[in-house]
Amino acid sequence: MDLDLTGKNALVCGGSHGIGKAAAIELAALGANVTLLSRTEASLKNALSELPSKGAQKHTFIAVDMNDHAALAEKVSAAAPFYIVINNTGGPPGGAANAATIDEFNAAFSQHLLANHTILQAVLPGMKAAKYGRIVNVISTSVKEPIRNLGVSNTIRGAVANWSKTLATELGGFGITVNNVLPGYTKTARLDQILGDRAKATQQDEAVVAKSMLANVPAGRFADAHEIAGVIAFLATPAAGYINGINVPVDGGRTQSL
Repeated sequence: MDLDLTGKNALVCGGSHGIGKAAAIELAALGANVTLLSRTEASLKNALSELPSKGAQKHTFIAVDMNDHAALAEKVSAAAPFYIVINNTGGPPGGAANAATIDEFNAAFSQHLLANHTILQAVLPGMKAAKYGRIVNVISTSVKEPIRNLGVSNTIRGAVANWSKTLATELGGFGITVNNVLPGYTKTARLDQILGDRAKATQQDEAVVAKSMLANVPAGRFADAHEIAGVIAFLATPAAGYINGINVPVDGGRTQSL
């Protein structure tokens, strides 16, 4: 099985923590030259120090706000070519869809789909020239089954999933695959946010909320970030070259749909 990413340049968004950082570590371990992208330079430097490196591998970072699309395009274009892109951005705040403001939908749309598309257009020429591209979007199981009280997130994640499927059809002939990884409940800051929001909404202790959430997970536990990262990294390899346009739940069996 060809899992070798030696010489492949990878861009990992949200790479300073959580699933993004775990994915960056896995990609680096397979030989990729990794560029971390996030807003805060200090956290990027800390994450960079954790990436494995051997031989001629070089890792770096880009500090930029995903909502500043002009700066994002400029910085990613300047650092290109990238042959692997991991689109990974923190989810919108919780709440019912019917109560969300237009500004909240616009902010999420900008940070997720529009930022992803900005990056795509910056890296696409290099991927086409190399006849190799791997785009992996880290989204949510909500694209299969909407999650209660995550109205804005459910909506925007669905838009990203359909954007991805459309691109998979358009770009497959260039050796470029586009896939989505759908994490289940994973031990990250996002899970802490969800636990806190649900505890506040139900006036229950977070431990009680966590137990209730895990009742619907056949594996009976929350995932570690590296378990999601392993799937992301595999989809970036040559071995995954015929996997294109799919959603891959990594959720311990929680999603009930096929």
